[in-house]
Amino acid sequence: QVQLVESGGGLVQAGGSLRLSCAASERTSGPYVMGWFRQAPGKEREFVAAINWSGGVTDYADSVKRRFTISRDNAKNTVYLQMNSLKPEDTAVYYCAARLFSRITRDGNDYAYWGQGTQVTVSS
Repeated sequence: QVQLVESGGGLVQAGGSLRLSCAASERTSGPYVMGWFRQAPGKEREFVAAINWSGGVTDYADSVKRRFTISRDNAKNTVYLQMNSLKPEDTAVYYCAARLFSRITRDGNDYAYWGQGTQVTVSS
């Protein structure tokens, strides 16, 4: 069982930056994908970004491309989401998730483990 704990959320003004972290409770054997998703009030959960085991392959939702960067440090069992040029529409609860397969997907149903979420609020 992998437990994920997010941190780094908060309140920031539009145009500002935040870095989210997600620490896994244990190291899993074999390659696994880490993803970030978000859910705004009254909206469905949506894919934000994902990264493969080596960090050599990443994927981003169009809405965050060139503003957000996903990275990982496998030695620390941690994945990061650097968010720059934040907009009010980025306001949501952000969740990290782990998928114990090597292929990146955007479907949250493909991810077996989820963190509890961290709130990001961007004021205009």
